[in-house]
Amino acid sequence: MEHFYDVVVVGGGPAGLAAALYLARACYRVLVLEKEQFGGQITITSEVVNYPGVKKVSGVELTETMRRQAESFGAEFLLAEATRLELDGDVKIVHTSRGELRCFGVLLATGAHPRKVGFQGEAEFQGHGVAYCATCDGEFFTGKDVFVIGGGFAAAEESVFLTKYARHVTILIRKDDFSCAPTAAEAAKSHEKITVLPNTVVEEVAGDSVLQALRYRNNLTGQVTEYRPPEGETFGVFVFAGYEPETGLVREFSVCNDQGYVMVDSSQRTSIPGLFAAGDVCVKELRQVVTAVGDGATAATELERYAAVMQKKTGIIPVIPKRIPQKEAPAGQKVRKEEPGGLFSEDMKTQLNAVFGKMARPLILELSLDDRPVSEELKLYMETLASMTDRLTIRMSKSGAEDSNRPLVRVLLPDGTETGIAFHGVPGGHEFTSFVLGLYNAAGPGQALEAEAKEAIDRISRPVHMQILVSLSCTMCPELVTAAQRIAAENPLVSAEVYDLNHFPDLKEKYQVMSVPCLVINGDQISFGKKNVRQVLELLEGSKGGPSSES
Repeated sequence: MEHFYDVVVVGGGPAGLAAALYLARACYRVLVLEKEQFGGQITITSEVVNYPGVKKVSGVELTETMRRQAESFGAEFLLAEATRLELDGDVKIVHTSRGELRCFGVLLATGAHPRKVGFQGEAEFQGHGVAYCATCDGEFFTGKDVFVIGGGFAAAEESVFLTKYARHVTILIRKDDFSCAPTAAEAAKSHEKITVLPNTVVEEVAGDSVLQALRYRNNLTGQVTEYRPPEGETFGVFVFAGYEPETGLVREFSVCNDQGYVMVDSSQRTSIPGLFAAGDVCVKELRQVVTAVGDGATAATELERYAAVMQKKTGIIPVIPKRIPQKEAPAGQKVRKEEPGGLFSEDMKTQLNAVFGKMARPLILELSLDDRPVSEELKLYMETLASMTDRLTIRMSKSGAEDSNRPLVRVLLPDGTETGIAFHGVPGGHEFTSFVLGLYNAAGPGQALEAEAKEAIDRISRPVHMQILVSLSCTMCPELVTAAQRIAAENPLVSAEVYDLNHFPDLKEKYQVMSVPCLVINGDQISFGKKNVRQVLELLEGSKGGPSSES
């Protein structure tokens, strides 16, 4: 049974990765399912300094080390979205955007997402001045004033990070002081570019196409203050007011408390046999990487016992795929590392080769370049990709002058027909995986689609042009990119063109973009934030380019 596992872990953050490590090391077949990027929320943190045994490391580096460690023991990984769980009986079914998975146990490690405060104008100006990720959006506020809402660890840490870009940062705390550890709070309090205003709440933000005013009130005195930026400028408001648990998959099973967090026992078990939970999604006092890892290890230990009982009861023994052992260097000889400046690591090459091997038909990568250095970088990037497989061919555009937003690569079918997928800039950073998935979707068979989504895509009968504006440092952008490209690959009337805003500042000004990802539909419908296929289709249904109502 190819897709049968002892345990499917839903969520690739620290809790899920720790559980995968323990289970794989105990010789159980485990799959980690992640819809965005392995690593979870901690990947947006530039410095982790409170993880025992590690003096200082970025969130990306820490979790990538965890992932590789789990993989070295045989854990498997799949980028896909879990859409539904069937938890009755001994065999559980996890429905995903790439098909069904069967297993004995399910570990929910989906974490949490940033919480919105609800002040007037918050939703209206999201992406036009209101933001939730300093790593993704901090650069949009270079040389501008920034306000941070929140008094926890994230607010303190991200405020210090924002001083790299902002002219000045003002922290608005609802209570009389920070609620995080004193060391984290002190870094913000003592920073020369940060002002802290306790007992303060935001009442409203306002403006035209971008923020032009902020009104906040002191809870003790009742004094209301209005801030307006210098003439001709704008400003930013970053919300770090805690998190909401990602528990949509299990709400129907009555395992959550009134706040939406999953209730578990000391072994991370829920009230449903075979369903476990770990990390920030659970009811707990402290939500930190170190506690998430502990939850994952605890859950894995109990899941080992559970899987052993289920194997004996059902007679089903999941088959662990054979792994090719890594060659060790001879004694006294160092292992050869990637050459300096090499484009793809060994892990990336392995991922690429796996995708190339599944592509049903070849593709043409058509380049349209200009005289900027980024064009040479894109050319080298695509040539390196094409050199790894006979599934990809490079050709130069004959009508480059028509492509004003160069450099770009268009993905074409062997006969020259456009797939609707294009990338403006160089698809590195967090967009590497989404670009590779775009190739896979364009060449077929592509990522699995639910019947309802497939029907909705087929109903689109008018041209739809989607522009996805991203930053390569953004962890939330790839999900939207992958979703838009999947729709474009399925319907020839739809195009999905991705732009690295670092190279196209004119688009940032045109659409007043102050947050990524930004989705522009047919040049006039603008939406911000990560979205899956279903959510993009909902937007298309209401757009001028949506399904035709004509019979």
